[in-house]
Amino acid sequence: MRPKFQSKQEVIIKAPLETVWEFNQDLSKIAEYHPRVSKVDFISGKQFREAEVSYQCHVTDGKNTCIEKDIEIIPMKKIVTVLPSDTMGLNKLLPDYVVETTFDKVDDYTTKMTISHYYSTSKFKVWLLNFLIRPKIARQTQEMLNSMKKTIENEYSGNLGIFNNDLS
Repeated sequence: MRPKFQSKQEVIIKAPLETVWEFNQDLSKIAEYHPRVSKVDFISGKQFREAEVSYQCHVTDGKNTCIEKDIEIIPMKKIVTVLPSDTMGLNKLLPDYVVETTFDKVDDYTTKMTISHYYSTSKFKVWLLNFLIRPKIARQTQEMLNSMKKTIENEYSGNLGIFNNDLS
């Protein structure tokens, strides 16, 4: 059973679904678009996502890490990720934190990517802190999605030989 829905962020990416999906499958790319991740270790020994694959993200502060694990993958549709451990205390505060990433084809050259967050707030402390946690998670996720959009669109348009600033 999934914990309570908390927030959802989305972005429209001007690239085909297959391009967006393929980009997201490569765990080595996380540090390219995630503003708070400087490096990723493949602790399951795999660079590409699949169910039960874990990876460790090093936070840009240089002190903290988190381990993420993909628990469900439906090709071209959905990735479900959990946070088994971290050095920041998030896992202790939100032990049932689940992130669901969905991919929807808008048309042949456009993809909508949505990230939804789920976690329980049954403890009074978490319920109270959620007034601070939820907007921060939403803001940081939207920043990450915007960065990913820019990275994918630049890579995709470069692969097509299109130079966005040379259209004069």
